[in-house]
Amino acid sequence: GANTFNISTTAAFVVAGAGARVAKHGNRAATSRCGSADVLEGLGVRIELAPEQVAECVDRIGIGFMYAPTFHPAMRFAGPVRREIGIRTVFNLLGPITNPAGATHQVVGVPSDGDVTRIARVLGLLGSRHALVVHAHEGMDELGVAGPTSVAEMVMRESAWLTLYEITPEQFGLTRHGREEVRGGSVSDNVRITQRVLTGEQGATRAITLLNAAAALYAADMAGSIQEGIDLAAYSIDSGAAREKLDQLVALTVRMTAGETVAA
Repeated sequence: GANTFNISTTAAFVVAGAGARVAKHGNRAATSRCGSADVLEGLGVRIELAPEQVAECVDRIGIGFMYAPTFHPAMRFAGPVRREIGIRTVFNLLGPITNPAGATHQVVGVPSDGDVTRIARVLGLLGSRHALVVHAHEGMDELGVAGPTSVAEMVMRESAWLTLYEITPEQFGLTRHGREEVRGGSVSDNVRITQRVLTGEQGATRAITLLNAAAALYAADMAGSIQEGIDLAAYSIDSGAAREKLDQLVALTVRMTAGETVAA
């Protein structure tokens, strides 16, 4: 909704490149110009897969994209209504917490500061093991690099532990960048930004991708802290692993939708 580029979609490839299994859940744009489904299609990924094909993507290459209408047919009817309303509604909160893969480790962005604790509690009730619920103070439902981000961290041990804190980019050696520096635009703009980040371009778009990927790696328990997650995320990009995950997802989904049987 903040008309940023597709940060979580870009970060998903970085997270997969670092070795975590990613089931990305998303849709076409409803309240912004370009949703995750739009940018993935622009990158060459075939998104209209059956659930078992998505599961096969995750099994084989560590990343799969669940296109919301395929997984939640009833939500199809909500799309036109959301576009008409044009503002954030309960659907913006429903999307992240109805991940059909039943993810137990996740980062969920919420539209306002008041939502972080509530959604973290809901995720605990829904069976999450480790979740970070985030809201950037510049008004984004991701971790931001323009200033502080509020985080509600839910860890399930014998019972749910909930910790509230704020993080800033400087804590992790990242430079602050204004929100206009991470702005998206048309589908082709967003595709270009994702490709540049995955091929190692420096700057604001890399910084915000690293921070969001780091939070996901920490929630996935692949990193012991967000700082360690930053290091893993940077290596995923700079080694070419993140870009390779995109290439693998394109190749595999193209073969699947061409009706080819995919050899193991």
